[in-house]
Amino acid sequence: MNALVFRKLRSEDIAEFVEMRKLQLLEEGALPTTDLTEPLSDYFRHALENGSFVSWIALDDGKIVATSGMSFSRRPPYYSNPTRFVGTLSCMHTLTPYRRKGIAMKLLDAVVKEAKQRHCGKVTITASAMGKYLYKSYGFKPKDNYLDYDLTTND
Repeated sequence: MNALVFRKLRSEDIAEFVEMRKLQLLEEGALPTTDLTEPLSDYFRHALENGSFVSWIALDDGKIVATSGMSFSRRPPYYSNPTRFVGTLSCMHTLTPYRRKGIAMKLLDAVVKEAKQRHCGKVTITASAMGKYLYKSYGFKPKDNYLDYDLTTND
């Protein structure tokens, strides 16, 4: 392993970033029922362009070995977040040979700092079992009230 380079995701990185995202989804148990290459590419291209998504990546010899991501949204203010800005963490993935070396923590810190700079009052994530250890050690607190309603299967 060479000295890693940490930097923000650029538009020219999107194809490789999309492949990392697809690998992450598979490792988390998702079933590949459709090809997500184009929808993911389209999302990241537009979201990077309009600033609603930011990512920091780690590269080893020019190859992406770890990723992070934060989507930004506005919500009605509530008591524990009067700022109305929320960051949603996603795309946290590190290739197996690079795990347990502090890379994910460094990427997480970079995107959380971005959220602070954008005046987010909260950062949320739906974490995998493996990821929960990282997020809890960073200071994330588990919440019991998260529910999901699938609009693609419910009429």
